[in-house]
Amino acid sequence: MAEVKLPVTRQIESEITRDSGSPPVDVHLRNVEDCFIYDRHGKSIPFKSLYQDRKSIIIFVRNFLCYSCKEYVDDLSKIHKEILEDAEVSLVVIGQSAHRHIQPFCSLTGYAHEIYVDPERIIYRKLGMKREEKFTISAQPSPHVKSGIFMGQMKSIWRAMTSPAFDFQGDLHQQGGAIIAGPGSQVHFSHFDMNHLDHMPINWLLQLAGVQRTLNFSNKAKVIHV
Repeated sequence: MAEVKLPVTRQIESEITRDSGSPPVDVHLRNVEDCFIYDRHGKSIPFKSLYQDRKSIIIFVRNFLCYSCKEYVDDLSKIHKEILEDAEVSLVVIGQSAHRHIQPFCSLTGYAHEIYVDPERIIYRKLGMKREEKFTISAQPSPHVKSGIFMGQMKSIWRAMTSPAFDFQGDLHQQGGAIIAGPGSQVHFSHFDMNHLDHMPINWLLQLAGVQRTLNFSNKAKVIHV
């Protein structure tokens, strides 16, 4: 019988602490399990439905106009559903805008996995996600952000000006994070962003969730075995 190799989670977690400057945080889902999130049609579901019966990678983004969040979700969209299905893992993005902004954001990024919004930021607040930004000298920026700050901000402003509904699509000061949870209320990993460049590398999240494949984001994305 072939030996099953488990993800090297301890090594990854130590790299997270070193590269981002922010160690994994403790998350208690009982505080938010009955909070409601909303799909693109405005239909509400309890937050706990995302992880009760399955393991889920749940990504909280800042706002849909944020250029770094948009480029991060650009790369999330490159994850094929078959990769996740093979590992019995779901991928979920949660924003903090009104639900009417979900469809345009998905059209822009090509994101085809689950996505919801928490427009009042209730879950963000109860979990203790940070507001304002903090930068450390040792922190490394997200490998998924391709634009510099000036050009990125200009892209965000242009998208705001050309949007049918002119608003910021979320609190500009709110930071996001990532949680791997389920089945049940077990939290396998959690990370709260310190700033808009502090996203968890996607391949690390995949490996921490038990996905035995990874993506090459350096050029054209392709599936490789690890």
